[in-house]
Amino acid sequence: MPKNENLFSSWAAWRRRTASRLLHLGWRRLQEAGAITAERPGLLRFGRIGPGTRLAFPQGTVFGEPWIHLGDHCVIGEQVTLTVGMWPGLDLGPDPVLRLGNGVVLGRGSHVVASQPVVFGDDVFCGPYVYVTSDNHSYEDPDQPIGRQWPRSAPVEIGSGSWLGAGAVILPGASLGRNVVVAAGAVVRGEVPDHVVVAGAPARIVRRWDPESGWHPPLRTLSPVPVTELSSPDVAIPPPR
Repeated sequence: MPKNENLFSSWAAWRRRTASRLLHLGWRRLQEAGAITAERPGLLRFGRIGPGTRLAFPQGTVFGEPWIHLGDHCVIGEQVTLTVGMWPGLDLGPDPVLRLGNGVVLGRGSHVVASQPVVFGDDVFCGPYVYVTSDNHSYEDPDQPIGRQWPRSAPVEIGSGSWLGAGAVILPGASLGRNVVVAAGAVVRGEVPDHVVVAGAPARIVRRWDPESGWHPPLRTLSPVPVTELSSPDVAIPPPR
């Protein structure tokens, strides 16, 4: 290949690398500037947004924020929808409708839709694309489109310390106890007691904790060792292979 073609190829490759780096750098700065915090609420006026809480940019649909109370140190992923009321601009009274406790994590693309009270306890962790709603479609009238019939609504409560796997759906009227594990893709309705694992559609209890005898059925693997313990000076971490 002639020398001038080598120079042209190298120059074109350098331009592509530089453009890619600038694009990613610009996007990171845009994400930082567009994130919502208590100090930088942007155009959103939440009823409360606690210290250390952050809504990643870009946000999903958000309205009814005066009736949304976000606890301390919550992490709200990209494209998360938080809506209160059937549509924007409604007066929903003096009390909050959607409340997130401290340390709640909502994974990317999750939706929380509330017209009745929806309450997350502290340290509830949600994987991506979780859907929590106080409203469900009704279909009593066979002559009307289902989407035009007024929905059925009921409060929702998710107990502290629970984990909602990717794609889980929490339906109106659901009440989850403490430290409940909801398997990925599960559809939950009704009451769920403390310290159980639920899976399926509709979700059913597949494992429960007994204070005297432990988990039933027993766990198939040993409890993982926390990284903080592995990294202590008395423990040698094997080198990567």
